[in-house]
Amino acid sequence: MKKILFVCVENAGRSQMAEAFFRKYMPKGFEAISAGTKPSVQVNLIVSQAMKEIDIDIENQTPKYISRQIIDESEKAINMGCIDKESCPALFLKDIVDWQIPDPKGKSIEEVRKIRDQIKTKVLILIKSLEENI
Repeated sequence: MKKILFVCVENAGRSQMAEAFFRKYMPKGFEAISAGTKPSVQVNLIVSQAMKEIDIDIENQTPKYISRQIIDESEKAINMGCIDKESCPALFLKDIVDWQIPDPKGKSIEEVRKIRDQIKTKVLILIKSLEENI
């Protein structure tokens, strides 16, 4: 199995959405994992609500700390974007793709829906490129 790693600082919003979309649409032979450099205690409730609206439940997901093992086992790493430059996962990973997705933390449900849809589009493009390279 080839692991695709989605990372952000808190692993409570963007990377959780990306992991969920990848799991829903992923090609055979791949799996998704997400993690953060400073994981939150729980998934962002507004993010969970926005995902539930499209029948994807991430409410019981737990933010995870990015470990060397997770990094080493990953085929590809996607950084969701960083505001906190000191904790940015891109500083710790080589060959990382940075999507520059806005952080949903503190945003309204309308803004989170736009972020969710942006992530879905990027994940589908990523999957298409992975399928073309199989």
